[in-house]
Amino acid sequence: MNKVIIIMGPTCVGKTGVSILLAKALKTEIISADSMQVYRHMDIGTAKPSIRELSEVKHHLINILSPQESFSAGEFKRRAVEVIDDLHGQERIPVIVGGTGLYIRSITRGLFEAPPADWSLRERLMQMEREKGRGYLHGYLQRLDPAASERIEPNDLRRIIRAIEVSLKTKERITELQRIQTAPLPYDFIKIGLTRQRRELYRLIEDRVERMIQDGLIEETERLLRMNPHRIPLQALGYKEMALYLNGTVSLDEAKRLLKRRTKMYAKRQFTWFKKEPGVHWVDVTGLMAPEDIFSKVVKEVEILRRIIYPQG
Repeated sequence: MNKVIIIMGPTCVGKTGVSILLAKALKTEIISADSMQVYRHMDIGTAKPSIRELSEVKHHLINILSPQESFSAGEFKRRAVEVIDDLHGQERIPVIVGGTGLYIRSITRGLFEAPPADWSLRERLMQMEREKGRGYLHGYLQRLDPAASERIEPNDLRRIIRAIEVSLKTKERITELQRIQTAPLPYDFIKIGLTRQRRELYRLIEDRVERMIQDGLIEETERLLRMNPHRIPLQALGYKEMALYLNGTVSLDEAKRLLKRRTKMYAKRQFTWFKKEPGVHWVDVTGLMAPEDIFSKVVKEVEILRRIIYPQG
């Protein structure tokens, strides 16, 4: 079975540098599994690979859309499979790298092809929650789909609304649709997860936020807002907070504090998501900052990867 290597982990952990070194070692190409790096004009806030890094190794699914367009896990899966099969046809092993867990899961464990978002319905559901009190929608979901309500936390309003939306639009329970539709793709996955001691990761996140501001995140956000972007890019880490600063809602210091806190919360959710992914070779890179050092440790600890890179070793 054809192999696919996946590098996963939270933001700031060191995925980009390792993936580039790995792709070079294997003479292959990288598929980005990042829901925001697909957008052009959003470089600083999404921590895209640099121009130099993009020139060193061919990357797919980066800078493919304008901010006015929407993107989905289903579209990611379709485009990623095309690249994977093309690289396999050249007898090369694709490297997928990213932190968007749903995108990675769409490849490794299949994807439930749900109906598109109905924003007016979502707003009506949100209004019901506000009017009838906290927990109302979770109770509503319990009546529609008891299995889904058991699986979704009562305070996870986004997933509750999505489950209700799917049930109302399809007249089927989301749990049953997911069971029928999800299936993994026929590849031999080598899944490598990078992790760091939490305190160190949070320090790296704070440093990155400060660096993004210095590199021009505020100006990038101003340009983005002038493009009348789709609502999803505007919710991306960094842009939402800088927009609050630009419209005078908060000070710059408060915007930075909010961004640091939100990014740490996002990293925590990424950890939780990826820990549920089976068969991951986890490598703790605490204390290692240079991509070369991280790469060396990954190769040392993941035997199957070492055999691929050094078949005669």
